[in-house]
Amino acid sequence: MLKKQLFITTENINKYIIDLKDKENANSTIEKYVRDIQAFAKFLDGRMITKEIAIEWKVKLKETHAISSINSMIAAINSFCNFFDFNIKIKQYKIQRQTFLPDKKDLSKEEYERILKAANSTKNERLFYIIQTICATGIRVSELQYITVESVKAGQAIITNKGKTRTIFIPNDLRNALLQYAPKHKILSGFIFITKKGQCVNRSNIWAEMKKLCVIANVDPKKVFPHNLRSLFSRMFYSIDKDLAKLADMLGHSNVNTTRIYIMGNGSEHRKIIENLCLSKLKYVT
Repeated sequence: MLKKQLFITTENINKYIIDLKDKENANSTIEKYVRDIQAFAKFLDGRMITKEIAIEWKVKLKETHAISSINSMIAAINSFCNFFDFNIKIKQYKIQRQTFLPDKKDLSKEEYERILKAANSTKNERLFYIIQTICATGIRVSELQYITVESVKAGQAIITNKGKTRTIFIPNDLRNALLQYAPKHKILSGFIFITKKGQCVNRSNIWAEMKKLCVIANVDPKKVFPHNLRSLFSRMFYSIDKDLAKLADMLGHSNVNTTRIYIMGNGSEHRKIIENLCLSKLKYVT
């Protein structure tokens, strides 16, 4: 019996993309998986997939990538192989769960407010309200399409993403502001945040515009991206409610372990807790 073979070809990638779309994966997820598969294809250089070569690639990636990034790339390859019933499964690297975020990645509320002031000072009203909308509701940037004139009037939006549907509330202050913003820009129905062509703004538009605010706001550019606004919402909500399961539902997470990552404090907060334990105050007496 001949051993089954699998090659990464354009045709196979396209078949896989159709399957991901049928499973209602987010466009950003599909794009990520395809990038990872194409990166592996480049390493294969025309060779068929084998477990030995995949492990070799996994080890090679350690020279240039963080372990968490490698694991996500392995997940993409395993998913691709599983779709074609190709029986290999590459083990991911084991990572001890972090208890805090590095300071450089943690966007504070003060920094968020400085970013908003910078958007206001540059007269970028659309970006000003996009930033507030993401941060005040905890939605993904890809979910801005559900913020419509109709949903704002209703004070809530029904969001469908990754095969799940949830309802998010739009705070009254934001709701009132958007109800003034929309008619001012002749937006009478549909998407609130649109491009000049009338399409909903996308991730790349927002990312680039946010980065331009960093110098004015005096905020590290590494902290300024849409997903960090969602993380700030999560930490602020959890600091008041302390209900991890409820927060997971609000964010659209299937697993609360994912939500835990969003609510981790930074290293400074973690160090402060350790210092306040007061377990190292006694001095050695000679």
